[in-house]
Amino acid sequence: MNIPAELMYTSDHEWIRIEGNTATIGITDFAQHELGDIVFVDISSVGKELKSGDIFGTVEAVKTVSDLFLPMSGTITEVNPGLEANPEAVNTDPYGDGWMVKMTISQPDETASLLSADVYASQVA
Repeated sequence: MNIPAELMYTSDHEWIRIEGNTATIGITDFAQHELGDIVFVDISSVGKELKSGDIFGTVEAVKTVSDLFLPMSGTITEVNPGLEANPEAVNTDPYGDGWMVKMTISQPDETASLLSADVYASQVA
């Protein structure tokens, strides 16, 4: 299982890459594996200011639909445009081409509630 050390994680299986006050978010390799073949990603929260833990969209796999939870508070600024035509990128490259949203962080102190790669790896082991 791939758990990049440079990312932060949530117990809901989202990852977050923070660069300044911008964050890129997606679901983990563990999550995409558990969901199976992803067929649709529905995110209509661009421009919305959301709080940590709020639902920012859903991901649909062959057998289930799962909510996507925002790891930190802020405003969604971009949805990955490639996911509409190629949702399976979440399965093949969850930390690269399969990213889901970018956001502007409004509460940087919330990083304290995120999990390191080691802690996340121990939770999913």
